This record gives sequence, C-alpha cells and structure tokens, in this order.
Amino acid sequence: MDAAILEKVNVWLTGNFDDATKSAIKELQASNEKELAESFYRNLEFGTGGLRGIMGVGTNRMNKYTVGMATQGYANYLKKSFPGETVSVAVAHDSRNNSRFFAETVANVFGANGIKVYLFEALRPTPELSFTIRHLGCKGGVVCTASHNPKEYNGYKAYWNDGGQLVPPHDKNVIKEVEAIASVDEVKWSGGEANITLIGKELDEAYIAMLKSLSVYPEVIKRQHDLKIVYTPIHGTGITLMPQVLKEFGFTDVTIVEEQSTPDGNFPTVVYPNPEESEAMSIGLNKAKAINADILLGTDPDSDRVGIGIKNHKGEWVLMNGNQTAVLAFNYMIEARKAKGVAQPNDMVVKTIVTTEMIDTIAKASGIACYNVLTGFKWIAELIKEKEGKENYVIGGEESYGLMIGSQIRDKDAISAVAMLCEMAAYEKDKGRSLYDKMIDLYVQHGYYKEHLISITKKGMDGQAQIAAMMESYRSNPPKTINGSAVAHLLDYELQVGKNLLTGESWKIELPKSNVLQFILADGSKISARPSGTEPKIKFYFSVNTPLASAADFDKVSADLDARIKGIIADMNL
Repeated sequence: MDAAILEKVNVWLTGNFDDATKSAIKELQASNEKELAESFYRNLEFGTGGLRGIMGVGTNRMNKYTVGMATQGYANYLKKSFPGETVSVAVAHDSRNNSRFFAETVANVFGANGIKVYLFEALRPTPELSFTIRHLGCKGGVVCTASHNPKEYNGYKAYWNDGGQLVPPHDKNVIKEVEAIASVDEVKWSGGEANITLIGKELDEAYIAMLKSLSVYPEVIKRQHDLKIVYTPIHGTGITLMPQVLKEFGFTDVTIVEEQSTPDGNFPTVVYPNPEESEAMSIGLNKAKAINADILLGTDPDSDRVGIGIKNHKGEWVLMNGNQTAVLAFNYMIEARKAKGVAQPNDMVVKTIVTTEMIDTIAKASGIACYNVLTGFKWIAELIKEKEGKENYVIGGEESYGLMIGSQIRDKDAISAVAMLCEMAAYEKDKGRSLYDKMIDLYVQHGYYKEHLISITKKGMDGQAQIAAMMESYRSNPPKTINGSAVAHLLDYELQVGKNLLTGESWKIELPKSNVLQFILADGSKISARPSGTEPKIKFYFSVNTPLASAADFDKVSADLDARIKGIIADMNL
C-alpha cells in the first residue's frame, strides 16, 4: 500500500480517535485493504458547497472527525469575518443515517467555539434552514444531508448570512480555513453546550406563514379544494411539514404514500431516493392511478427537489422532467401575477445555464428580465442579493427538479414548490383543463423545447482523471458538426470565453469560472457538458427545439425531437 496512505492510517490508529474507530480501521486492515485505501487515499474535500461522501472511518469518509474538523475551520472563518459581533448559526439535518449525530457534532463544535447555535430539535427540510438563517439573523448555518444520494452517503452544506450557500470569496476562504486544520486535536469538541438552543415549532409556523404569502389565487383553491393530491416524502423530511402546508393552503383531499411516509435513512422502498428517478416515484404513481388523482408529487430526503406526475393529453400518467416543471412554474408566476395586478415593472426571474431556454423565451414575450447563472441555487441567491432594492425577484429554478419561489428563502425549496404546483393544477382544473394541456399550449405559443440528460459515472480513484480527460478533449478539439449540424458556438465557462466557430469571433463570458462546455448548433440545438462537483460523474444536457403549429401536431413533433436528441447522442458516442 502507498506509504502516504499508511502514514494517514497510522495517525488514526495512534491519535485521539475513539476505540470504535480504531477497531473499524484494524478490521479493514485485516479484511479489506482496497476499502482501507479508498477510505484514506485523500482527505474528503470540503468543496464550495461543503462536504459529501460515503460514511465510514478515514480521511475520505463522512464521520465525526471529518465533520468536526470542517466545522472548526468554518467556525474560525465566521469569527474572523464578524469580529466583535455575536456570531450565531442555525443547524438542521435530514432523515439519513447519522444525520442527527452529525448535526449534534456540528452544534457542539460551534458552541465550544463561543458561537450561538440554533439547533432544530428534530429533522427538518433544508429550505427551512435557509429561511431560519434569515429569520433569526444568523451569520451562517449548516444542514447535514446528502440530498438525493444513495443511503451510504451523508454530507454537510454550509450557508452564509443571506441564507444562501457559500459563494466567493467566502467559499474559497472557508476551504482554506478547513484545510488549515491539520489534526483532530485542533478541534474544540465540547464545553459550549450552554450556547446551544433547540428550535422547532415556532420556526415551522413562521416558515409556513411565509409560504402562504406566496399563493396567488387562494380563491381558486377554495373552489378546487378537493383537488386529488398524492404526495410522497420518499422516507425524508417532507413529512414533517408538507401535509400541514397543503392543509393551510386549503387543500382537503391529500393522500400520503404510506409505504414511504416514515423517515428512514435506509430508504427501504427505493434504490435512489431521488424524485428524478422514475423508480423512486413508482409507488406514488401506482397510488395516483388507483385513486384517479389529479396530481402526484414527491420530494427528496431533504425536501429541496420536487418531482411531479400528471395525466397527459391521452389520459395516461406521465412523470414530468425538471425543465417542464420549471416552464410551468415560471409561466404561472409571471402570468398569474400580471392577471392579479401584483406584477412589478422591475420583476425578474433567474435560471441556470443548463436549464431550458424556453424560460428565456417566455420571459422575453412577457417583457420580464430573465437572468442566467451557473448551476446551483447559491448563484441564484447571489444574484438576488446583487439586485436587491433594484429588481424584484419572483422565481428561480434549474432543470434538476429545483424551484425557489419568492426571496425569503435562498435555496431550492420543494415545500413551497409542491404547494404552488398544486395551486397551478387547481387553477387549470378550475378552467376544465390539466397542467399538461397548459404545457402544450405554451409549446404552441413559444415553440416546443425538449430536453434530455445523460449522466456518466466513473468510479474509483481514477474516475475524476477520466472525466478531466474527456473535458480536455472537448475543449482542445471541439467537434465541427454534431448530428449533421455545424457547431456554431462554443461556450467555455472555465476559460470564460465564447467563440463563434464559423467566424472566429470571440467574447468574454461574464460569469464566474466553472468547468462547463456548451456547443450551440446551427439548428438551435444545445449540448452542455458538466462534471459534477460532488460525485465522480459527468453530465451531458441536450436541448432541441422547433415551432409547434397546433396541439394536434404535438405527438409527431415530439417524436421528431426525440429522434434529433438520439442522433446527437449517437454522433457524440455517448
């Protein structure tokens, strides 16, 4: 085994680590040297969003010690950033195995550093943590979650005083402070218990009151209160608030998917607890069919992503993708606010660069500003902060099943999204239509945009290197044509340069650096390549579009667009 790995193992066997940790390391030494190497070959990276990794012993795993060292670094940075001020933080966690233990570890380390901690008494949705930071005037916060990852994972998202996740310069500065913690002996583990205050019901009430203020058509819900809703929390935190929120909005016919209603970090009914996966929504879909529901909704373990199912134009149940959901939600907020007379002349909406451009088209047609930011809601939050007092934020979202409605939270929020999607379904039902009918109408009005995503995983120690090589190949030798259409533009967000490959013209991309490449084809198709920041994955996003003359042509045009996407994928050998 590599000498550097052996040295790290030895530090853990001889240092101030508990006996159970040392026993687990010895067991790996005896029975699973490969797993031992994976556990120690590097330090679990505190990235720009925080930590995420497989739970277990070692420097490359989520455990008490890696979490404690990260928190010590973050505590040091908070104290340096707010000298002479009372520093307070909010701490929450999801339903994953060890999430409560990690949250208490985080709270104890912050408390031992003289920081006032508001710790949720039990599991809560991630967006409530974002709301709480703003509501209580905290300087930062942490939620222990690995969002929609498999059950082996846990994680740690770090927030700043605006309720958004860390952005420059704080993200890099916190990373430096975390990396400066060389040993577990530098962590203050205990002694500040008096600085920890448990919170719960009072924050729930304030958060729910804020959510209710987002409703645009409460009178429509009154008429359609018996909209048949099926909801699944997929063993996560949504169960703590979602039933109450739907009741407060005025919905009276809500069926909870019992098999997935109990919070459980083993996620016994699914492979991936992710509403993006049809398998995770399948039990809910069967329930919706059985009771002839109007809408199905599912949220991931920390309730920041939402998946929806509705009946299509043929009466068949279908699961919507994140782009379709975002189109419906953005359009509703823009249209409904105008119709109600509450739209402001300085209203704005925000989406990410890999999210459907149909939203840009809708915003333009409505005379409303639409901004594009890098992937991740922290960039939407940063833009809101930048525009505060000048422009009025209405809604933001991205294709990966995330929406953020209203400016009182600064992270994606599936709790508000579920409530508003139900309001949207009620609004269409009130007119004798479905959300799917509305979507087809929007395609006729603005053009049919269709998207597809492929995610390629490269596991193990050399996975990241393989992904880096793929990106370098695309960057240095971009294809001239894809699927018979010329590559007109290459947008390189890492180099912050856009190029017209047909004329040679280039321009600066005014966004922070990010390892993303986009190919814009002459026929209007767009392909984006983006390695994940938290997993050994590379994602390819495909977007194609064409006019739709009438609803009657929908199926034929849909098949044509599917064929175009398949052609692109085949031509790129993906």
